[in-house]
Amino acid sequence: MKRKTIKKVGVILRPSTPQLKDSFFELKSIFESHGIDVYIESISGGMIDVMGMEFDLLCKQCDVLVTLGGDGTLISAVRRSFDYDIPVFGIHAGNLGFLADVGMDELDTFVANLANGKFRIDERAVLEASVIKNGEEVSIYAFNDVVLTRPSISNMIHIETLVDGNSFNTYYGDGVIVATPTGSTAYNLSAGGPVLFPLTEVFTLTPICPHSLTQTPVVLPGEFQIEMQSSDKKALIIIDGQDMHELEQGESLHIKLASKRAKLLHREEFSYFDVLKQKLNWGD
Repeated sequence: MKRKTIKKVGVILRPSTPQLKDSFFELKSIFESHGIDVYIESISGGMIDVMGMEFDLLCKQCDVLVTLGGDGTLISAVRRSFDYDIPVFGIHAGNLGFLADVGMDELDTFVANLANGKFRIDERAVLEASVIKNGEEVSIYAFNDVVLTRPSISNMIHIETLVDGNSFNTYYGDGVIVATPTGSTAYNLSAGGPVLFPLTEVFTLTPICPHSLTQTPVVLPGEFQIEMQSSDKKALIIIDGQDMHELEQGESLHIKLASKRAKLLHREEFSYFDVLKQKLNWGD
């Protein structure tokens, strides 16, 4: 997609990590040395005793959001900023992430390239999940996955699943993961689901500990819509492992790919396959 000039960045720090204060000031110094202004989100600022800006205003004022932490921090920022169409990139405060792929030791070179327009913006599919609650439709966006699971560890769950209004499957087990290509390397992978190339327009349904050995992961084209309903009294909807909602008996969970995409900013030379090889120890 067309590159934009980067003049202002908004920073979000990993929550409950005040020891990131020194890294933030190092980050701020690096960006400002390349003529890019730095603002910090108010909650992150409060954590390190720095005056910050409210998140919504940060999204309106800045050209890019920068997260300092891990993949979870970046996922949260992508979901919160989704309506603003602002690109996000992640600096990992520790080990390389699947999403937060720039380290502090690489930041000066990265920002120099950023200031000179040497970067790329990838667009990633996002799930839109909706439920009718008290006569009103409640919509939620998920960057990685939507999980429908049992409310109690002592019982399995029945999940009736329809694809484009047609009966598709009945899952019986601990639940089902609906994952984006980006989320395919998260919970989906742990549950035996496939790794999907992150820029594809598909999603996967992966059963969690199914009662039957014939229940296997399925990859569906992005234009399909699915509907899920639990035959049990209640089920739990978990969004990106961060938010939880209840699905009451008789309610349906509708999931599709959102009409727009999330934007992740990367180095020009960023290779998803290199990250996979390093994170999953492929080829060793």
